[in-house]
Amino acid sequence: MTRTKTDELVRRGRTLTRVQKAAVAGAATLTAAAVAVPVAVAGAEGATTVSADTVAAPVQVGSQPVKDVKADVTDQLAGDSVKIQAIEAKKQTAAKQQAAKRKAEAAAKRKAEAARQAKAASRSAQRPQMQTVAAATTYGNNLDGWIRQSLSIMKQHDIPGSYSGLHRNIMRESSGNPKAINLWDINARNGIPSKGLLQVIDPTFRTYHVPGTSWNIYDPVANITAACNYAAHRYGSMDNVNSAY
Repeated sequence: MTRTKTDELVRRGRTLTRVQKAAVAGAATLTAAAVAVPVAVAGAEGATTVSADTVAAPVQVGSQPVKDVKADVTDQLAGDSVKIQAIEAKKQTAAKQQAAKRKAEAAAKRKAEAARQAKAASRSAQRPQMQTVAAATTYGNNLDGWIRQSLSIMKQHDIPGSYSGLHRNIMRESSGNPKAINLWDINARNGIPSKGLLQVIDPTFRTYHVPGTSWNIYDPVANITAACNYAAHRYGSMDNVNSAY
């Protein structure tokens, strides 16, 4: 072999070595970019293939494979979806509870109002009956009966007075005689003598006459109620009277 041929072979060997190095460096770069393509490098004796396992390895992000990152993101999204659904379900439950509470309160108010109206209607129904009973009550035709009947009428007209207060003043003024008349005091001298159980003069009787009683000044009940009405206006009550009034 001549020197020229020998030099050519050496030059080729050096050239092929550089090609091989470049091919291997390119394969490494492709591996880092996740390009799973085997690279064939022509050598002096034949083709050299970079391992497919090395090229097909998953791309690394930090120290975690891409497929693992994708799985983590998917799991996170699924978890967020579950949380959102739970929040919405909680809101719906709270809204239903509020609606049920308002409904129950409204029902309670309606029930209370119905009870109030029923109670009012019951009182209204009983009132005429009570008045009938009061009207049907009979009183004795004596001092005790006259006082008790007068007190019943006075109560209807909010005129104060007690049995003992009326009885005490009647006994002092007339000794319980409904026809009693005073013909000697100043009223008599002025032409308006005091008359009846509580010795009332005519002008006073007419002014303080109580509706529902007789206009006869000698009527026991009419005389008592008119006198008590006068005493209530002047003294607060017949109970406060302990002398001539």
